[in-house]
This record gives sequence, C-alpha cells and structure tokens, in this order.
Amino acid sequence: MKVLAIDTSNFTLGVALINGTQVIGEYTTNLKKNHSVRVMPAIESLLRDCDTTPKELNKIVVAEGPGSYTGVRIGVTIAKTLAWTLKIPLSAVSSLEVLAANGRYFDGLISPLFDARRGQVYTGLYEFDEENLTTVMEDCNMLSSEWAMKLKESNRPVLFVGQDVDIHRETIAEVLGDLAVFAPVQMYNARPSELAFIGLNKDEVDIHHFVPNYIRMAEAEAKWLEQQGK
Repeated sequence: MKVLAIDTSNFTLGVALINGTQVIGEYTTNLKKNHSVRVMPAIESLLRDCDTTPKELNKIVVAEGPGSYTGVRIGVTIAKTLAWTLKIPLSAVSSLEVLAANGRYFDGLISPLFDARRGQVYTGLYEFDEENLTTVMEDCNMLSSEWAMKLKESNRPVLFVGQDVDIHRETIAEVLGDLAVFAPVQMYNARPSELAFIGLNKDEVDIHHFVPNYIRMAEAEAKWLEQQGK
C-alpha cells in the first residue's frame, strides 16, 4: 500500500511516501516560509523522484493539529482535496503524536510540545509499549508550569521534544528537576515518515466532515464570540 503523508502543522514542512513497510521518500524543511506555496511543489517533486503517480496512491495521511492555525488548515485542505479527487481514504493523526514518535527508544514518558504563547503549550503524554506508541494523557493546552506540576505526580522521567522546548525549558526544569530530560536538537522535527506509518492503521475520516483539531479557538474567533455574548 502506497501512503502519502503531509504535515504542515508547524514551521516544519514534511511530506513522505511509504510503500508497505518501506520508506520510499521523505522531504522535510524547517523554514519560516509560506507552506501554501511550497507544499504542492514538494509533493509533486517527491512523487516524481519516487517514480510514483498520484493514481498509484492508496491512502493520504495528514497531521490534523494542533499547531499553527494557518499551517494546519493548509495541510488538511490539501489532504482532503487529494483524497476526494483520487477517491482514496484519508486518515488523520495528532501533530503531537507524530512528534512523540521521535522518543521511540526513551525509557519513560514522552511529552511533545508546541509553544502556545503566554506561557502556554500544546502538549500530550505518550510512551512506547514495545513498538507501539500509546497515549497516556490526551493532547491539551495549558500553562507549561501547570503541565510540569501534573507530570511531577507520575514521578517518572519525561522526555520533552520539539522546536519550542527551549522556550519552556527553565520552567519545566524548575518543577521537575532530574525527572526532566530534554531531547537533542536532532529530534526536534517531526518526521513525515512516522506520520505515514502511524496513519497507516488509523481509521479513515469522513472527508466532507473532517476538520482540523486546533484544541483551542483562534484568538480572533474567541474575541468575536465574546463580543456576541457567547
């Protein structure tokens, strides 16, 4: 089965093509550039280099968020359009779950995180049960200090991974001390091939009703609802 994976949920843009248990091709950049003008050329280049036509694809997998509101929308829209046009299944995976997969060989809990501004993070808690990545705590949005206090209750080592870890490193280390383990920079970027393999066994979503998982509303939307008295 040939699966195309797409992740534009953060600055990291990633696309990958797998066939069964083999990674055929993978493309990743970590640039502050507009994903909307770069992702389709990246997909076209990857498929061309891998001698694969769109009609040979059997499934599309997309990172559904959380992350950049605009970035998540771009990836989801392209994935839905491709799946609908090609008449193939679409599956969605948490952007945090994909990042957590980088901690495959860590003996403890894994906390992937994205900065959510004002001292907050998008995060979740995962661990590997042999080869399977399992969810310990569902993805959420909270202050990094509150998250660290919650993790302290487990009294287990926690690996923190992601491009935004350094923003919250001091706060986390102050609460968790030696229980906090910070991944090296080589593990900061989510890998689109991991996204493809995780999504391979995920249930397909309804293309027409599937929407991104932002976890929280955009600030502009929240202010509008507040003005409407809702």
